[in-house]
Amino acid sequence: MEFLLTSGGISNKSIHDALVGMLGKPISDSNALCIPTAMYGHPWVGPGVKAWEFISGNSEDHMVGLGWKSVGVLELTALPSIGEDRWVPLVQKTDVLLVAGGDALYLCHWMRQSGLADLLPSLHTVYVGLSAGSMVMAPNILEFFVGWTPPTGGDEALGLVDFAIFPHLDHEMLPENTMSAAERWAAGMQGPAYAIDDQTAIKVTDGAVEVVTEGHWKLYSP
Repeated sequence: MEFLLTSGGISNKSIHDALVGMLGKPISDSNALCIPTAMYGHPWVGPGVKAWEFISGNSEDHMVGLGWKSVGVLELTALPSIGEDRWVPLVQKTDVLLVAGGDALYLCHWMRQSGLADLLPSLHTVYVGLSAGSMVMAPNILEFFVGWTPPTGGDEALGLVDFAIFPHLDHEMLPENTMSAAERWAAGMQGPAYAIDDQTAIKVTDGAVEVVTEGHWKLYSP
């Protein structure tokens, strides 16, 4: 897979251009599946109107509403109750997965329960994460971001990339997400960690990591 891990979605031209480059064709020729699952685990964004806004392309993240050739919904909580033949072929032929923010550990739990986590490494698909949708790819998230608690406890995420992400850096609605807080958070990480604002994304292609930004960010190395 290729990853475009964002804090605030497709929020500027640089991130938009990076997405088009990863797709290798225009957005209008690309098929997308959106995954709203993380929203249900977070009290600020779901369930309810925010989930509808994301799915319908009426949200501020500019992910679903970019003008895709087609957009479908992949609800991870439903997948364990249907056969894999109903959804795996659909995912395999999709150009891009658009994964909403919300609660990273709730999303991680349902990625595993649904079987999507096992499928992801074999896909030739672009994965676009928003906030928790990006954080879930890291090895872990640390206590700072733990909200919903998984049945097994802990803060372990999927580990499909070898770095962690502190999103929404210096966001006006999240006064606790300061650079000093990010530095303290990163000190507890075993590997590299990025603090990124909503104008920044991290692109991962063939294992190569590139920061795409019109904002500010910082890399913390162990």
